[in-house]
Amino acid sequence: MPLLTRYFIKASLMYLVAALLVGGASLARAPLGLPAWVGLLQPVYYHLLMVGWVTQMIFGVAYWMFPKFTKTQPRRSIPLGWVTFFTLNAGLLLRVIGEPLVTLNPAAGLGWMLVLSAVLQWIAGVGFIVNTWARVKER
Repeated sequence: MPLLTRYFIKASLMYLVAALLVGGASLARAPLGLPAWVGLLQPVYYHLLMVGWVTQMIFGVAYWMFPKFTKTQPRRSIPLGWVTFFTLNAGLLLRVIGEPLVTLNPAAGLGWMLVLSAVLQWIAGVGFIVNTWARVKER
């Protein structure tokens, strides 16, 4: 299994644990007497689950299992794969931090965090497509 795939899959599993913790805290906020801001973490839960767990698992497994690009470059571009990994994770972490901050204090001018988060995740998506497109071919 390629190193990049291991990083994608291990990160996805860590995000699954984080999503379950955040989702559980969000649901148990009232019964456990947690602070009201914990209820604002619902969008964070969805991003951790869908981008952190599902998308990273898909990216990692696809990078590993899709047909070889060529014998000399079986996974096409390793550097582009790492750019995809880092931009996806940077965008997700920025979203996890920025979403509650923007919701709690919309006048603070922190909307740039959400915009940058979206741009980084978009770059990751495009990088994945560029790196994978030519590997989807007929035998």
